[in-house]
Amino acid sequence: MGRVGLKALTAKQVASEKRIGYQADGLSVGLNLQVVAGAGSNYTRSWVFRYTSPSTKARREVGLGSVSVRTLADARALAAEYRLKVANGIDPKDERDEGRATLMADKAKRITFDHAVAECIKAKAPEWRNAKHAQQWTNSLTTYALPLLGKQPVNSITTELVYEILAPIWLTKTETATRLRQRIEVVLDWCKARGYCTGDNPARLKGALGELLPKSKKVKRVEHHPAVPYARANDFLTALRGLAGGAPLGLELMMLTATRTGEVVGATWDEIDFSAKVWAIPAERMKAERVHRVPLSSRALEILQIMRAGTTSKYVFSGHSIAKNSHLSTGAFLGVFKRLEGFQEFTPHGLRSTFRDWAAEATSYPNETLELALAHTIKNQAEAAYRRGDQLEKRAALMQEWQRYVETPGKAGTV
Repeated sequence: MGRVGLKALTAKQVASEKRIGYQADGLSVGLNLQVVAGAGSNYTRSWVFRYTSPSTKARREVGLGSVSVRTLADARALAAEYRLKVANGIDPKDERDEGRATLMADKAKRITFDHAVAECIKAKAPEWRNAKHAQQWTNSLTTYALPLLGKQPVNSITTELVYEILAPIWLTKTETATRLRQRIEVVLDWCKARGYCTGDNPARLKGALGELLPKSKKVKRVEHHPAVPYARANDFLTALRGLAGGAPLGLELMMLTATRTGEVVGATWDEIDFSAKVWAIPAERMKAERVHRVPLSSRALEILQIMRAGTTSKYVFSGHSIAKNSHLSTGAFLGVFKRLEGFQEFTPHGLRSTFRDWAAEATSYPNETLELALAHTIKNQAEAAYRRGDQLEKRAALMQEWQRYVETPGKAGTV
């Protein structure tokens, strides 16, 4: 079926055409060769069928594939099929889109929750600051959700199934259950965005699930990290200094700076300014995602000088594998506690509470200064709006007083 005034395309022309745009085929109504300029002197050539929609009367087009996979003869044959569809009142593009939607729905039936978990974690991992976060996701979902949901198609997961997973631990392990529910919700939201399921998220708390479960804030019991009483801080320090190695020194630095385990073991030398006596922890390593400047007391500086002597690692507290240039394990400090007789019940993170209790009860520093020392986020938005500086000089004096207190035996250590 040809068109008057138009020349038929040839195989040679199809392979070498360089005119950008559409070249109509004189032997097949609606069939066009589309040429697009590529990188350098390259060109991309493909087939396009152009027609008037039988339902809307609008001009439309639908791709028929690249000339590298569909020959001129094949393109003409397919265009003939599409012209027949249009004549019979069928819009080829709508038909194709509906077919793809059906295929996606069929595929969704084959996407199981365990597969979705793996793909979702892979997609979300770049957002997380460390591999530990991904491991926590994997562990909680594997332990609690996958035994029941693992082989379930994601579009068949119901609120009742999610409730069945959460109910046994909602009252006894509220924090774990809360995070688990959030993670299931994120996985199913990811599935919904990919077209694997539709409708309301069955793990969403603001819905039917929220009516089935007690309010977590009503049942949640805050479990504080066991903290060394500040009256025993000197006893603890004395025992700690009786141990040799990098881990005890790292734990002492953590105590003297009121920082977190991850912040200490991940410290690098480029974060330390010896002349200014400041350790600047970058935002990406902070829980509050803001740069935190830590004033270094005299003993903190001494510890850093000890660790710097002869080291080739970029980390202040390097791991056992020099070849991998890794830092000390996050579990190393807990291991130190296990070696300290009389202190095994306490935790590294609890040392922040030890400092906070001492500062609140034995000093006259304002609460704002203490919160800045701990790098806490201000929940009061009005107060946060007026905070400008980080009170570095005032905090430097505070941390030196803290060092003096923990190094002084008995009651003489009180301020």
